[in-house]
Amino acid sequence: MASEKEPTVIKKYANRRLYHTGTSSYVTLEDLAGLVRAGEDFVVYDAKSGEDITRSVLAQIIFDEEAKDGQNLLPITFLRQLIRFYGDSMQALVPRYLEFSMENFTQEQSKFREQMAKAFGGTAFGGNALDAIQAQTRANMQMFTEAFRMFNPFTAAAAEKARQAGAAEPAKSDDLGDLKRELNEMRERLDKLSRSK
Repeated sequence: MASEKEPTVIKKYANRRLYHTGTSSYVTLEDLAGLVRAGEDFVVYDAKSGEDITRSVLAQIIFDEEAKDGQNLLPITFLRQLIRFYGDSMQALVPRYLEFSMENFTQEQSKFREQMAKAFGGTAFGGNALDAIQAQTRANMQMFTEAFRMFNPFTAAAAEKARQAGAAEPAKSDDLGDLKRELNEMRERLDKLSRSK
């Protein structure tokens, strides 16, 4: 959540303690997680060097949350795929893609919550529940495909051709396979472009 006021400054000292300059008190990573959940924006600086270490502190919060029982948001396959992108030619696109995806997911979450409430309001995992989950999955896959098309003009023509071919045939449940194929094609094209320069 963006806020109009300046972000709160948190200073991290050599003893690994975090100091909240707004409240003039020491805070924990759990306190910072609470600030994020409340929508409060903050930056974390190393007290000695002045270096912005916000990214590593947020990553540590995620690591701590993932370590808790029942708190896992990041599937193992996602983590492996993310690691593979480090050093890859696609690395520059991944942060913008993930940010775009999360913004869209956040905007859609209230609608998604309503669908889940309706779906699970009756019997757990009934036909309505599975239909709602499949519909949301299809919508998310379409959003991801559109996001990647924005970042890579080379796949726009291929995606349109695939969309037209899909309209002639019944819908298939191989959207994930198509997305992986498109990603691999994008990677190969980028590699060829970088080699030709």
